[in-house]
Amino acid sequence: MSVGETRAQQPTLEMVAARAGVGRGTASRVINGSPQVSERTREIVMQAVEELGYVPNQAARTLVTRRTDTVALVIAESEERIFGEPFFAGVVRGISSALNDASRQLVLSLVHSTDQAERLGAYLTRQHVDGVLLLSLHDDEAFPVDLAARGLPVVVGGRSAQWAGSFVDVDNVAGARQAVAHLADTGRRTIATVSGPRAMASGRDRLDGYAEALRAAGLAYDEELVVEGDFSEQSGWAGMQELLARRPDIDGVFAASDLMAMGALRSLRAHGRRVPEDVGVIGFDGTPSSETSDPPLSTVRQPLTGLGRAMAEMLLRHVDADEQSPEQLVLPVELIVRASTARTTP
Repeated sequence: MSVGETRAQQPTLEMVAARAGVGRGTASRVINGSPQVSERTREIVMQAVEELGYVPNQAARTLVTRRTDTVALVIAESEERIFGEPFFAGVVRGISSALNDASRQLVLSLVHSTDQAERLGAYLTRQHVDGVLLLSLHDDEAFPVDLAARGLPVVVGGRSAQWAGSFVDVDNVAGARQAVAHLADTGRRTIATVSGPRAMASGRDRLDGYAEALRAAGLAYDEELVVEGDFSEQSGWAGMQELLARRPDIDGVFAASDLMAMGALRSLRAHGRRVPEDVGVIGFDGTPSSETSDPPLSTVRQPLTGLGRAMAEMLLRHVDADEQSPEQLVLPVELIVRASTARTTP
């Protein structure tokens, strides 16, 4: 069979229209989801589509609908972090689920440098995507592509000083406040923190929540009890090493991510400090590994898949809207108490 014969056998829109007994324009309106056809006509045309095995040409469909049915997710982190940290897996799972439900395609782009972002900018146009989701923006590094100027709907995961448009975040301040209040309630009085990056709103918010909880418990905020991490396990280990060198009397630690809490646990164990008898440790994220750590880790669970789903659903609302109005959504978090913060006083 020749290539020409194969192509000749591929069903066309004209063949669908002839099979259904309607005009080509009517068949096109049905296939492109126009409401300006009767239900009976829609049924006839879609039956013809099924019988012939017709597959719409995506390029032609885009010209008619001005939609690509594709959404880009841009994550401003290294591949090592994206594929090594459960936070990203949970958020991407939620995004993918929402887009699948809406019959949209997801294009994932990993950006860790200005050059990468600028190259990606050539792709992020209405000819290729209907909208853009941005995740893990750092306030000290503005995204170098002006997506809003291109008329693309954009939703950011997490607040950012670089972005005044639509975003979805979790209540980081309240979560950190609950975590540190819990440590104080279990009798801890020298409570340290391995904070997240201060160049990210989530890092600053969790540090603010830590400070608020200390004040509420009548405890002083002491810079000697604060070190900055980057949400990775290694930074949790290094941060705990530094804290113990500064203040051996630490009896409580709030780590701003579960991975940093895991690193802190390793460091404490290496120094012969028992958890929770000597030091209570609590994390933030609610990842599955927090349940199986030794001891099981108390944590603040944030709705990772819910965050991703909410981002995608918000973006799709913007894509479908005639006029875009910025939306801001902050999701609640939940304190999960486990053995790593068992009470030390009656």
